[in-house]
Order: sequence, then structure tokens, then C-alpha cells
Amino acid sequence: MTFWLVAFLLLAVLSPLVWLLPSKGQRGRMDLRLQARRMGLAMQLSRQDWPHWLPQEPPGSCAQYHRPRLRGRDAWCYWQSEPGVWLNQWREPCEDAALLAHLQALPKDVYKIEASSQMVALYWGERGSAEDLARIAGVLEALA
Repeated sequence: MTFWLVAFLLLAVLSPLVWLLPSKGQRGRMDLRLQARRMGLAMQLSRQDWPHWLPQEPPGSCAQYHRPRLRGRDAWCYWQSEPGVWLNQWREPCEDAALLAHLQALPKDVYKIEASSQMVALYWGERGSAEDLARIAGVLEALA
């Protein structure tokens, strides 16, 4: 009886430590982020205010992958309203054929891509695999 009481108390004390272990999904995201760093991409969690016209609102805090960009290039921003459909802030589809070809190569859980005078950034749901990350890295490199 004493053994069972000690075992129960030990399990009760140690059970909260299990919560500290990362889940399978968290480990997968950590691996993707480490691979992105090896590919030369920077990553940060970013809070976003999404347009009201998106059919499904993405999460408030989203992973932003970015890389530096050459100065003197035009700034732009596109949201993916449906898989493969990229719209600007006025809900106009992307008409630049070269840019659209790059955007079509992105995974369906990429919510937004924007370019400023300093960097090109992409907001991703991180539900993909290493292949999706490689496509993302290729697109960001091409657009930088």
C-alpha cells in the first residue's frame, strides 16, 4: 500500500513536467524554422490585421519569413484569398505575369506576401513540409 501511495504522489508531482515537452506539431515547426535559417531566411512571429474581405481570417499571430531586398524596387502587397488567387488591397488580381508565376508556386497556406524597399516578407501558416519551405525560399530569393 505504501508503494502505491508513493508512486501516486510521485506521478502527481511529475505530471506537470509533461506539459513542458513540445508536441509533435511544435517540433515540426521548430524543424522548419531551423531549416529556414540554414537557407538564409529570417523568421519571426508577427501580429497582423487582416483585410475584412478574406473568406477565412488567418490567425492573428503568424509566422513571417523574410529576406533582404535590393533597394530601388517597387513595393507591393498581395493576399491569397483562395488557393492560387492573389489579390491586392483593392481586391484586384495580380496582373504581373512574372510575379504571378512566382506566387502560383507558393503553398496554399501562405496568407500574404509583401515587398518593401528593404525586404520581401511572406506570412505562412507553417502546415507544410520541407518541400514547401524550399519553394518558399526559392520564391523569396527570386523576388529579392
